[in-house]
Amino acid sequence: MNTILVTATEESTGKTAVALALARLAQERGLSVGYMKPKGTRLQSNVGKTLDEDPMLARELLGLDAEMHEMEPVVYSPTFIEQAIRGREDPEELREQIRASFDSLSADHDLMIIEGGGDLTTGGIVGLTDPEVAELLDAEVLLLSGYETAGDVDGLLAAVDDIGDRLSGVLFNAVSNTNFDPLDTDVVPFLEGEGIPVLGVIPRQKDLAGISVGDLAAELNAELLTNADTDEFVERFLVGAMSGDKALRYLRRTRDAALVTGGDRPDLQTVALEAPGVKCLILTGGFRPPGAVIGKAEGKGVPVLLVQADTLTTIERAEDVVRSGRTRDEATVSRMGELLHDHADVDALLGEGETDSDTDSDTDTDEE
Repeated sequence: MNTILVTATEESTGKTAVALALARLAQERGLSVGYMKPKGTRLQSNVGKTLDEDPMLARELLGLDAEMHEMEPVVYSPTFIEQAIRGREDPEELREQIRASFDSLSADHDLMIIEGGGDLTTGGIVGLTDPEVAELLDAEVLLLSGYETAGDVDGLLAAVDDIGDRLSGVLFNAVSNTNFDPLDTDVVPFLEGEGIPVLGVIPRQKDLAGISVGDLAAELNAELLTNADTDEFVERFLVGAMSGDKALRYLRRTRDAALVTGGDRPDLQTVALEAPGVKCLILTGGFRPPGAVIGKAEGKGVPVLLVQADTLTTIERAEDVVRSGRTRDEATVSRMGELLHDHADVDALLGEGETDSDTDSDTDTDEE
C-alpha cells in the first residue's frame, strides 16, 4: 500500500481539492482509496460535535463508510491548543490514536490519502507537524505551494528541508498568468537543479479562486439593489474607510474585488464605481444608498448588495466564504482533477512508475 500526505507551505493553497482529486483519479485507475485528515482544522459545529468539513466531503465524494472519529482523530480546535499549552494533552497518546485510526482506515486499501492540517507546521505544539505525521504513518509527502514572487522560493526551500527525504515533489497551485512564465523558465529549473522534483504547475482559475457575485449574495443573505449581472467572480475584499480621492487611486490598482463599506458612504461608493477592478459593492449596516448611486451602478453594470451586518462581520464572513466555503464541493474537485490531468505528472503524484523510471532509459529520466 502507498500513502501520500498532501501538505502546503501556507493555508488556503488547495490541499483539499488536490487531495480529493488525486483520490478520485486513483479510483478511476481501479485503485481502492482511503482518506484521513489526522488534525481537523476547518471546523464547524454539527449536532453538538465539532467536526472538520473536509473529511465529511471526502466521505461523500469517495464513497467511504469510515467513521468520522477515525478520519479525524484529533480535533485541532482553539480549545485543544489551549489545553496542549497547559500540558493537558499527551503527545504520545495522540500519536497512538492517529496510528490506530490509520491502521483501521487503511485496511484493504491500495492507497491512503492523508490531508495535512492548516499548513506544514500546524500541530507542532504536540509534535504532530505534517512532516512528523508523515514519519509516523510512513507517508510520502506532496508539497503544495503558491507563487507570486521569487522571494517565495525561500519559504519553499525551508519547507522542503523540514520534509526531508519523504518529499515526493512540489506542486505549484493557482499560479497567475503573470507569474506562470518566470516560474516555468526560472524557478522550476532552479528547484530541479537542487534535486527538488516539480510535479506540476496549475494555472489560476477564477472559478476556483473566487466566488461569483450571485453566490456571494446568497451566502451573505444580501439584498440585490440593482439588476446588474451577478456572474462576475470576486477574489478579494476591500474595506472602504478612506476619503474618496485617496480611495480612487487605491481602487484603480485592484482587480476582481468587492468593496465593503457602510451604506452611508455615498462618496466612496461613487468613487468605487469608477474603478474597473471593483466587481460589486457590498453596503453594510442596512443603510440604503442614494438613488444617484443606484442609478450609476445600474449604468455601469455593477451589482450593489445590501446587508444588515456591520462592516467587520461582513468582510470576515465574505473572506471565509471565498477561502473555504462554496469553493469546496464536487464541482471543485472534478475541475481540479482535470487540471491535474492537464498540467501535472499524475503518475508521479500517485507514486506510480517510480520503478520504471529507475530502470528504464535515460529518456525517461530526462522527462522526470
